[in-house]
Amino acid sequence: MDEGFLTKEHERLRERVRGFAEAEIEPRVAWWEKTARVEKRVPGRMARRGWAGVTIPAWYGGMDAGHLAKVIMIEEVSRVSGAMGAALQASQLGVAALLHFGTEKQKEQWLPKIAAGRCLPTIAVTEAGSGGHVLGMEATARREGDEYVLNGRKVFVGNSHISGLHGVVARTGSGTDGLSAFLVKAGRPGLSLAPHQRAMGLHGFSFGELILDDCRIPVANRLGEEGDGLAVAYSSSTLYGRPNLAAVALGLHQAIVDTTLSFVTERHRYGHALADHPTIRQKVGLMQSRLMTARVTLYHAAHLLDHGQPCDAELMNAKLINVESALDSARVAMQIHAASGLLTGYPIERYVRDAFHLYAPAGTSDIQVHRLAEAALNGTTPPQWSERFPTPPPRTTA
Repeated sequence: MDEGFLTKEHERLRERVRGFAEAEIEPRVAWWEKTARVEKRVPGRMARRGWAGVTIPAWYGGMDAGHLAKVIMIEEVSRVSGAMGAALQASQLGVAALLHFGTEKQKEQWLPKIAAGRCLPTIAVTEAGSGGHVLGMEATARREGDEYVLNGRKVFVGNSHISGLHGVVARTGSGTDGLSAFLVKAGRPGLSLAPHQRAMGLHGFSFGELILDDCRIPVANRLGEEGDGLAVAYSSSTLYGRPNLAAVALGLHQAIVDTTLSFVTERHRYGHALADHPTIRQKVGLMQSRLMTARVTLYHAAHLLDHGQPCDAELMNAKLINVESALDSARVAMQIHAASGLLTGYPIERYVRDAFHLYAPAGTSDIQVHRLAEAALNGTTPPQWSERFPTPPPRTTA
């Protein structure tokens, strides 16, 4: 079903990532689940393989492999660990901000480091008091001569505790043109991290809180012009956040189906394998249908993005379909596993917990539906983000 999108290079890439995930990540999952400590080594090892730079152009040292290659990577890592899939995808949001709004000097300074795995970037937009309402943020950036002074708190920042560079969006004025974006290096005076809190799922992944207290940065660290902050946030979320999170959901979905297939094949009731009972086969068939639809939806959107086609709606739909389908299949898998699915010795309960983390970031399912309704009722208003920042065709997936 993937023949129209995938090349032999994509399949070879899949095999390499799968081999790494099974050998280097899978043995550590139980420890992360037990301790919920932030994992630093594995994200670093993935970054040093060049995976954080999968969409970075070759002239900056990146893989230049495109968005479809990126979602395949994230999918395969997430099939073994949603937490490490989340860590891999989170750094891409910072890449998007630099690629789309960075000056040439900023790109030359940071993109080679990211491509080589020496620095993981973040993007810090969300605040506790405003959530997904970006214009409701209260963090401020006040210009004083050749510096900006940043104050405020940012929450749910992916890779917060292992990042070397934060892309912070803060208020410099009022209204929709009153947000601006800035590069803030980790360890900068006035920037600190709140203690990391254990969450329901994605154990090992850091998505914590940045605290900005009179944090001074040079004007040269501004991303784009004053007033570009909303565009930085929205374009990164649409072009990277939505397909990336859809890829995490897809990997978890595949793991849910694989684990359920093993369970119904090995477990017997009334003298037959569970898989032989019509009610179980019906549930498994629906899970498989959801998985196939979700994969095609995501691959198609990433393919369009790789070829410079307008595809904002397809990216929104990919996130909606993948997250909701994974949650639906997780619920059915829990029904099939019954009480066994509640035990930590079975991975199904971990997949369920991890999947719920994907609902809100880059827009809840309600937001995706709302935007899709706007597109259907009013048509797409050019330029879409995918038109404003078209992606050159990838050079390689090697």
